[in-house]
Amino acid sequence: MATIQVTLLVATGFVISPLSATEIPPAERRSGYSFMTPDTQAIQDDDTANPGMLWVLDGEALWKRKAGVGDKACADCHDDAHTSMKGVAARYPAYDRELGRPVNLEQRINLCRTRHQQATPLAYESRDLLALTAFVAQQSRGVAITAGTDPQLQPFVAKGRAFFMRRQGQLNLGCTNCHNDNWNRHLAGSAVTQALPTGYPIYRLEWQSLGSLQRRLRNCMIGMRTQLYDYGAPELVELELYLMSRAHDLPIETPAVRP
Repeated sequence: MATIQVTLLVATGFVISPLSATEIPPAERRSGYSFMTPDTQAIQDDDTANPGMLWVLDGEALWKRKAGVGDKACADCHDDAHTSMKGVAARYPAYDRELGRPVNLEQRINLCRTRHQQATPLAYESRDLLALTAFVAQQSRGVAITAGTDPQLQPFVAKGRAFFMRRQGQLNLGCTNCHNDNWNRHLAGSAVTQALPTGYPIYRLEWQSLGSLQRRLRNCMIGMRTQLYDYGAPELVELELYLMSRAHDLPIETPAVRP
C-alpha cells in the first residue's frame, strides 16, 4: 500500500527527494486563502455566509457566562473581548511560566478555567472549546502573527521545525515534502498550501464543522500513516508553534473557510 501511494505521489508531480533544511522565503509566503477558489473565498469573506461565525456567536455567549466554583465569567476578568483580546491569538502558542512550556490558545482557555474559574476543562474539539477559541481568535482578525518571537520559545520552535522536516510513517514522508517542496500543486484534487495556519479554528467544507489546527495536523498524520499524537500533546503544540512562526506577519483570518 505504501509503495502504491508513493507511486501516486510521483505520478501527480510531487517531488519525493531527500529532505533538506530549506524554507519558503518570507517574501513568498502566502495564506491558504490565496489558494482557494473564488467561491470558497467569498464564503469566508461574508460573515453572513461564513458558517464559522455560528461558533463565534456561541463563543461570545460563553464569554459572558459564569462557570465553575469561582462563579466567574471570562468577561469578569477580561472585560470586553473586542478590546482585551485583540492581538492575543496572533501570539499563540505562548510560553506558560508555571508549566515551563508553550500552550496553545485552547489550552490557555482551559488553564483559565481551572486556575481562575475553578471549572472543569473543556474537551478538545468540543463545541464550547471551539466556540470560545474562535471568539477569542476572531478579535485578532487582521492582526499580524507574531507567535514564536519570545526567546523562551526558541527551543520549542526548533523542535517543531525538526518534526516538520523529519521523515516519518509508512510513506516515509515529512511535512516539508508537501508544504515546502510541492506547494501550489494539487493532490487528490485539493490545493497543496504552505501550511501557514492563519485562520484557525477553521471551517472545513469537508468536515461540515469548525475544527482546530490540531485536528488538521492529526488528519495529515493519518494520511502519512505515522504516529498519531493525542490532542494537546507537546509534540503537536511545538509543531503548531513552528507553523505559526512560519506565518510571521501574515494576518489572522479566523474563522477561515477551506474545502
